[in-house]
Amino acid sequence: MDTLDRIKRQIVNNPVLLYMKGSPQFPQCGFSARVAHILGSLNTQFAYVNILDNPDIRKTLPQYANWPTFPQLYIQGELVGGCDIVTEMHEKGELKPKLEAAKALSNADTDVEIIAAE
Repeated sequence: MDTLDRIKRQIVNNPVLLYMKGSPQFPQCGFSARVAHILGSLNTQFAYVNILDNPDIRKTLPQYANWPTFPQLYIQGELVGGCDIVTEMHEKGELKPKLEAAKALSNADTDVEIIAAE
């Protein structure tokens, strides 16, 4: 499977997907850390791809998405944006409804699932 097909499969198979530097537990840049923190504060179940471990995705995704920077957040197959947009949406109360529509929010009583996308 080529890299573009892999990216498309990841986006389709994960209702909420974050392409980031590092992992949610150990982010490798402040912008990735901020987005992961916002998702965590909303008890979001999401998948992530560490682009530092996937140089082929790091190179190909900006061309596919027409978005040059990371992190990149996808909800239900749609590119939401990077850190500034996600932060602004969160502050305006616009992010939570998108995550609710994706059925990605967990109850406080259940563990939040964060997985590495394949």
